[in-house]
Amino acid sequence: MALPKDYGEQTCSLARSLEVLGERWTLLILRDAFYGVRRFSDFAEHLGIPRSVLAARLDGLVAEGLLSKVTRDDRGYAEYELTGKGRQLWPVIYGLICWGDEHYAPGGPPRLFEHAGDGGRVTSDGTCADCGGHVSPDDVQAVPGPGLNPAEDGDDVVTAALSRPRRLLGDIRGAAAGPR
Repeated sequence: MALPKDYGEQTCSLARSLEVLGERWTLLILRDAFYGVRRFSDFAEHLGIPRSVLAARLDGLVAEGLLSKVTRDDRGYAEYELTGKGRQLWPVIYGLICWGDEHYAPGGPPRLFEHAGDGGRVTSDGTCADCGGHVSPDDVQAVPGPGLNPAEDGDDVVTAALSRPRRLLGDIRGAAAGPR
C-alpha cells in the first residue's frame, strides 16, 4: 500500500512543505535547476531518474509555482526555470548540501561554492567568508571540490559542465553562461 502524500491532520508549516518537497527526487531536481539544468532530457540523464517519475515531479513543481515551463520558440522544446518562489529554496538546498558535505563526504565536498563578486567561500549560513555579505544564488559560483569524481557520475552534459567553475542559475548548456 502506498503511503499518502499529505500529512492530513498536521497543522504545521513543515508538514505542508514536505507535501511539496518530500517526494524522492524532488530536492535533486531542484538542486540541478539551481545548477542550471533546464531540459527534461538533461535532468533525466544526469539524475538517472525514470522519465515517468521525472515528468510527474516536474509537473508538480510547476503546479506549485517553484518552476516555470517555458517553450523556446527558437528551439521548439520546453525548458524548466526556477521561479522566484523556487529560488527562495536556495538556503534550504544549500544547507542540506553543506550538511551532507560535513557528514557524508569523506573525500571532501564534490563542489565548493564561492561568491562570484570576490571569490570568497560561501559559508553554510549563506554569507561570504571574505566580505561578510549575504550571497544570493545568482551571485554564487560552483567550483570543483576535492571530493569531485566526474568519472563516477557519467559523461553527460551536466556532469561535464559541473566539472569546471560555473555560475548558478545560468543555462547548463551555455559554456560560461551566467544567470539571465
